[in-house]
Amino acid sequence: MSHKSNSLKQLALQKFKKNFWGVFSFYFIVLVGLVSVFAYAFAPDNSQFANQMHLSIHSKKPGFKVEILTIPSQLKTNQSWMHKVFFGKKNADTEIPISEYNIEDGKLTYKEFTSDDLEGVEKTILVSAFPNNKVDNYIKEKTFLFGTDKYGRDLLSRILVGARISFFIGFVAVFISLLIGVFMGSVAGYFGGKVDAVIMWIINVTWSIPTLLLVIAITLALGKGFWQVFIAVGLTMWVEVARVVRGQIISAKEMQYVTAARALGFNDFRIITKHILPNIMAPVIVISAANFAGAILIESGLSFLGIGAQPPMASWGAMIKDHYNYIILGKPYLAVIPGLCIMSLVMAFMLIGNALRDALDVKS
Repeated sequence: MSHKSNSLKQLALQKFKKNFWGVFSFYFIVLVGLVSVFAYAFAPDNSQFANQMHLSIHSKKPGFKVEILTIPSQLKTNQSWMHKVFFGKKNADTEIPISEYNIEDGKLTYKEFTSDDLEGVEKTILVSAFPNNKVDNYIKEKTFLFGTDKYGRDLLSRILVGARISFFIGFVAVFISLLIGVFMGSVAGYFGGKVDAVIMWIINVTWSIPTLLLVIAITLALGKGFWQVFIAVGLTMWVEVARVVRGQIISAKEMQYVTAARALGFNDFRIITKHILPNIMAPVIVISAANFAGAILIESGLSFLGIGAQPPMASWGAMIKDHYNYIILGKPYLAVIPGLCIMSLVMAFMLIGNALRDALDVKS
């Protein structure tokens, strides 16, 4: 029996490997996952939430270059290297975009960068303010590959850091939906009768409420915040899982192996968890991939409405909200780039869901 099970798993894996878009989507999702975890290691702006603002260089096009003067701060930030990698650097230094500078008589004279051919303010600072008087180490040319947003923040860094919310909300929401959905669906499908009627009534009532409206209500009840949004999305996605699990268990509980388990005296909990659920997980896995994509879209919608991840936290939906009016102002990339990120990640999960459906289909 074990040999046959392994053979079916190998067959499903071989069928999945033959699906180009499924394999491509899998590697793309792994890449996004790595970027999400180590976002600050990849981001040019590794400050917390990539929130280093330079209003003088706001809304610049991709590829924009400018010299940045960093004035070191006397404040010390006690932060471990691990905290910097996963949560960003606490940056107390002052960064100033400059157009030109000159060092003479122990003084650094520089002009602040300005747009629209305006004359920048000229300022002077003592060279002794820099460690070892090495000013050149604190003046570097910076390239903004994706340009800057309306606050002068590096758009590429915000995109990379914002991937963390969109990616991890899928995991949390799917985990919560599986936890509730599998339990409710299993109880309803296995026991039937009045228990099934009550649970189906709860499912139908929840199903009848528009998803986004229900998420907004739960978010307002729990309060605005990072984890509140994750929980709210998860609490609205269990219904689909429960319906699928219920239907599968109603069919599976009449099988001979379930009858044999009952005859051997196994309790209901063991029959459900050890015998039925392992045999019906294929459709649950497929719907989980779809729920993953749905969670990303819901979070983006909440952030667009202003009740998702709160500033200064980076979120793709919030970035679209901040810049959608720039589409008609000649700078559409500010909203299009995060929109394309959402679209590509959602499409990857839908494609991998389709690939898993084909691979786990025992009839094909």
